[in-house]
Amino acid sequence: MNKKSIFITGAASGIGRETALFFAQKDWFVGIVDVNEEGLKQLETNMGHANCYAQIMDVTDPANVQNAIDAFADKTDGRINVLFNNAGIIKFGFFENVDLTDHLRIVDVNFKGCLNCIFYALKYLKQTPGAKIINMSSASALYGSPDISVYSATKHAISALTEALDVELEKSGIKICDIRPPYVNTPLLDTPEDVYSIEKMGINIEPEEIAKTIWKAVHKHKLHWDIGPLGFLRFIFWIFPFSKRRVVKNLGIPPK
Repeated sequence: MNKKSIFITGAASGIGRETALFFAQKDWFVGIVDVNEEGLKQLETNMGHANCYAQIMDVTDPANVQNAIDAFADKTDGRINVLFNNAGIIKFGFFENVDLTDHLRIVDVNFKGCLNCIFYALKYLKQTPGAKIINMSSASALYGSPDISVYSATKHAISALTEALDVELEKSGIKICDIRPPYVNTPLLDTPEDVYSIEKMGINIEPEEIAKTIWKAVHKHKLHWDIGPLGFLRFIFWIFPFSKRRVVKNLGIPPK
């Protein structure tokens, strides 16, 4: 295959969907996987069957992940130019008010799912010159965030994993980075309850902007891509480290 290829998890909606469409427009061959069968079929139809490979895949199931990645690589002559670990879930609420099953599911999808995909894609990335891994992190990786404590913890873990693999995979010629936006306007944030941090911060970023950032990240080497005001916030945290807790508390906890 002459086209470059990208494998995208959580591709049926939001950031994954817009990234898949963006790369297809750039004449890339796109692997689209998700547990959302209906959304995946719609995306496949919109992209055109010749431009993508679609498969139902649960990132928490290692055997399912291996099967999907192997099947995609079979279509691309054993090469994967970019792995985009985008699949993720969130549950709003203070830690004690969220069921343990929900906490564990967040860890399984957001972190273990990323591990599964990297593990099984690695052999194909190694044999692809200039290969890249892009992990979807979050602004909440900068400091543990109340009301989304376990989600925030998984994003901390994603950023730490990204930093470690940036060192480990250097010898293999594989680049890696993460994307860390604040709230993005995706179905992930559809919630029947009012969320104070969303009211406070707003949802000012569209998934199309993240897709464009993914494209930039593929072509540049930068470890952490901080979106919107996050870069300035990170600078403030560096200058005034004692301010982290206060800022995060003000953004996440309603005043009494």
